[in-house]
Amino acid sequence: MIPVSEQSEQDLAFMAEACLLAEEALNAKEIPVGCVLVHDNKIVARGRNRTNEGRNATLHAEFDALRHLLPDRTHALTPTLYRPFTPQHDDAPAETSPSAAAEAPPVEAKPRKIWETPLKGVVLYVTVEPCIMCASAMRQVGIEKVIYGCANDRFGGCGGVQSIHSDPRLLYSPPYSAVGGYLREEAIMALRRFYISENTNAPKPKKKANRVLKTEIADVTPSRSGSPATEA
Repeated sequence: MIPVSEQSEQDLAFMAEACLLAEEALNAKEIPVGCVLVHDNKIVARGRNRTNEGRNATLHAEFDALRHLLPDRTHALTPTLYRPFTPQHDDAPAETSPSAAAEAPPVEAKPRKIWETPLKGVVLYVTVEPCIMCASAMRQVGIEKVIYGCANDRFGGCGGVQSIHSDPRLLYSPPYSAVGGYLREEAIMALRRFYISENTNAPKPKKKANRVLKTEIADVTPSRSGSPATEA
């Protein structure tokens, strides 16, 4: 988590835009998560959680933004962590006798690009740490950096549960940096407001009339993985 004293006004301004989208999601009875994609200090796409609205469990805020920015390519994004790769051999002879094949030195496979990075130089500002699925998608499209509000110690893919953003085993997509703590309290309070309200979209809505909104927010404390917890 980046201390408040070290957070730039520009980053906070972009996060404030993401918070407005989270508020919009809350008003639509969605889990309040919002995000913006920024390139050259300009917002190029906005997104918010629309899983209930779209009846699509993958329509998290990040995917909502991506589908507007890359309308013809988001169908190729998957929540898988490892993409299949078959080495290709260039310059292989058309015909080779069995004896020649046995004597010939092994040909080193030449890896080919399996995914271009259309979002090179783009920064994601999102109110809650991306889940594992979204963290993987950000690597697949080549995001440069993720700046988030509060951590996600249940599903976080940028350190909360797994570190998909920097996992060296993901050989075919570039890693990216991820930092949090930007407008953290605002992000937490939006989540709390959602969780004390009755979710009419739930299979079995729970009565929450007796729940009280907590306004105290503890200082950042390590979770199981060492990443700060959301405490939502």
